[in-house]
Formats: sequence, C-alpha cells, structure tokens
Amino acid sequence: MIRFRSKLLFALISLIIAVLVCSAILLGQLFKSYYIKSYDKRLENEVNLLSVLVKEKGGVDSLIKEDIDHISDSLDARISLVDHNGQIIFDSGKFQDSLEGRHSRIIANAIKKHPNETSRLEIEGGYNLHYYGTPILKNNQIDGYVFLSTKIGEIDKANREIWWLLSITLGFALIVIIILGIKITNRFTKPIEDATNVTIELAKGNYRARAYEDHHNVASKLSSAINSLARNFQEIIKTQEMQQERLSTLIENMGSGLVLIDNRGYLSLINKSYKEIFNIRPNEYLEKLYYDVIKYKEVNELIEEIFMTEQKVKKQLLLPLDIERRYFEVFGSPIIGTNNEWKGVLLVFHDITELKKLEQMRKVFVANVSHELKTPITSIKGFSETLLDGAMKDEATLEAFLSIILKESNRLQMLIQDLLDLSKIEQQGFQLNLTDLDIIELLKEVITMLNGKAEEKSISLMMDPTQPPLYIRGDHDRLKQVFINLISNAIAYTPIDGN
Repeated sequence: MIRFRSKLLFALISLIIAVLVCSAILLGQLFKSYYIKSYDKRLENEVNLLSVLVKEKGGVDSLIKEDIDHISDSLDARISLVDHNGQIIFDSGKFQDSLEGRHSRIIANAIKKHPNETSRLEIEGGYNLHYYGTPILKNNQIDGYVFLSTKIGEIDKANREIWWLLSITLGFALIVIIILGIKITNRFTKPIEDATNVTIELAKGNYRARAYEDHHNVASKLSSAINSLARNFQEIIKTQEMQQERLSTLIENMGSGLVLIDNRGYLSLINKSYKEIFNIRPNEYLEKLYYDVIKYKEVNELIEEIFMTEQKVKKQLLLPLDIERRYFEVFGSPIIGTNNEWKGVLLVFHDITELKKLEQMRKVFVANVSHELKTPITSIKGFSETLLDGAMKDEATLEAFLSIILKESNRLQMLIQDLLDLSKIEQQGFQLNLTDLDIIELLKEVITMLNGKAEEKSISLMMDPTQPPLYIRGDHDRLKQVFINLISNAIAYTPIDGN
C-alpha cells in the first residue's frame, strides 16, 4: 500500500506540476504578448505624434537636426527621416551598434512592401529591434517617411521579472499543494490501506480481521462494508464448520458402513464403521477406482447397476469376512445435484447378521414349540377320542386315560406359561418384583414340586436339609421359574437311576 500511496502522490504532483508549468507558460506568453502590444502601441502613438510635428514644421526637409536629436533623446528611440524615394535624409543614430546597411535595408524593405501604410517590423537574431514607420503627406502627396526604431530590452527585462515572479509564486504554490496533497492522500488512502489489509486477511481465511471505522471520513462506508462482509463471512464459516463437524461426527459414528464414490468411479469417502467392518486401511482405498479395491463381485455389480440405471438399489448380500460369513443389507443411491448434475454414488452397509441369527433362532424356536405343543395335544385328542368311542365305560381305563389327559394338560399349561414368560421378558416394560427371600426355602419348594417328575425316571433329587436360611434380595417368582427350568432340564437329560 505504501507503493500505492507513493504512486498516487507522484501522479497527483506530476499532474499539478504539469498544470502549473502550462499555466506559467501561458501566463508568460500572455504577459509578453500584452507588453509587446503595449510597446507597439506606444511606438505607433509616438510615430503619429512625430508625423504631426513634421507636418507642422513644413515637411521632412524642414526639420532641424537638434530638434530631432532632442526628440530622439526624449523618446529613447532612433528617429530616421526618409524621403519619398526611400533614401535616409537624417538619422539620429541612437544605437550605434546596429549596422547601417542592415538599418537601411530594413527601412527600404518596409517602404517597398507598404509604401502607403503604417508598417511595423520585428527583427530577431541578436538585435531584437522594433521598427514603426508612417508616411508624411504634403499636399496629399507622400513627402517622405518617418521611422521610429528601438530595442525591446525593457520588454525582455519585464518578461524576466514576470517569469521570476511566476516561478516564485508557482514554486510556493507547488510546495503548499504538495503538503496538502500528502495530507489529503494520507487521509483518503489510510482507510483504503486498512480495507486492503483486511481484505488480504479475509482472503487468507482470517475472518476475525476488522478495519478501523472513522465516521468523519468519507471512506468510512468502505470500512463499514468490509467489516460487515467479514462478520457475515465469520458467521457463515462458523455455521459451515458446525455443520461440517456435525456431519463428520454423524458419518464417522454411525453404526453402518458408508462409502462415497464420485462421478468418475473413484472412492472419495469411507467412514469409521466401514473400516472396522471390512478391516481396511483408507490409504489403500481412497482416490482409487471402486472395482480395483472392492473385492466383492456382488457389491461391484450393485454399484454398476446404480451407475447405469441412476435408481436406488437395496439388496441383502452374504459376504465373507476372514473366517466368518456375515449378512449385509446394502442400500445404494445415486447422488444427483442441482440441474440434474451427476455427482456419484452413496453406499450404506447395514450389518444384519445378528438379525439373521435371531430370525433363524425364532424359526427353530417356533418349530420346537410346535413340536412340544403337538405331543400333548395329540395325546389329549387321542385319549379323548378313545374314551368317546366307548372306553369310558371301563372305569379302570377311564381313570387311566383321564390321568394321562390331566398330565398332558399340565404339560401343555407349562409350555404355554413358558411362552408367556418369555414374551414378558422380551418386552421393554418387564420389571422385577424385588423382595428379601430365603433361597433355601425356595429350593425346597422347587424340589417338592419336581420330586414326582424325578421319581418317574428313578432319579434321586437330593438337597442337604440341614442348610441354614440364606436371605437374598430378588424376585421370588422369577427365581422359582429359573430353578424349575434348570432342575427340569437336569431331570430331562439325566439318565434313569441317576442322581
């Protein structure tokens, strides 16, 4: 900015100097022209007076040399009397340094060019003489001529004085203008310098930079506008950084793997989940063609389909990862910007392996439950049909069948209760009813309930009866259910005559 200020000041001063020099030249020429015209006017008047005097004296031949010398001294000019043939009759010879031959030729040429008029002739080349002549009439005939000649040294002297005065005046004016120009330049360029520096800082990304606002300066609007622009930029960048940070946090911490492919087919973004799921390093993937780094044929085919159809695609893929195979729900979408500009493809990998396992477990569970429910229902139905066919008339058979039906009904009730309990456990609103209870007493109740089932297989179900009470805090019914399940499974899978 110092160079800008110097250039501005130099241009301003150069312009002012050029204007002053042109003005000085113009004024000098005007003054010189004015003085020369005034001088010539004086010569004309003097010549006219002299011609009147010559007429009154009786003509050119009537003048006395002493009178002419006296008039020449008074006018400070050289007087030359010439007859009608152009011959010099009398010459005061005031300026002896002028050559007589040259003087005679000048007068002769003037008479030859303008024999009947007043003429003026300026001679340069060292002499700088002015001649002014007029004809003398006698009886309406030209009796002769009178010429007045003088050097214009006074004009040169006046011209020098004028130039000296103009030089001093314009020099002083130039000094004052330079001082004022420096002050004005500093006053008006300072806000521009501040604004430029702030603009440079803004271009570098420093949106906290501000320009000084001087409300008494006409350039303050520029500083205010730049400060307003800087504040707006700062707010925009702050908002953009917050959004970028939120988006980055969301992308990096989302549970699904995310891949972004640009419109040329190069991978431009991979999130943290994708790196962890597929155990890859970003430098081996980023800025490379997707079919060169993605080793799964199914994924590449899905990407190609999106590129060709520009439609969303959703597929479930089974992909091998090291020593296991995992299920993924892959969602692919084309990225189309404004004006239908194709920007690339977005892939999201949802790991649904656990969901698939749970689905398989539910299938097995339903099959097992169906099998478990089918057996007692079939028994109840079979024995009921047998009784209805006439077996109920035999009391022994009726009692045996009803006993079996009761046992199968109890078994069916237990299965249904297990399903209900399992459903409650899987519900979000399931809560335990915690109380202080004697775990030893609880186990005695369970063993009493399951002794009959154990005796059916001749299994010895033993518990030390001398155990002292052991109080814990828990849910009595749920703990009872846990122990019934555990001991029932133990009885079911313990061989006959076991312990």
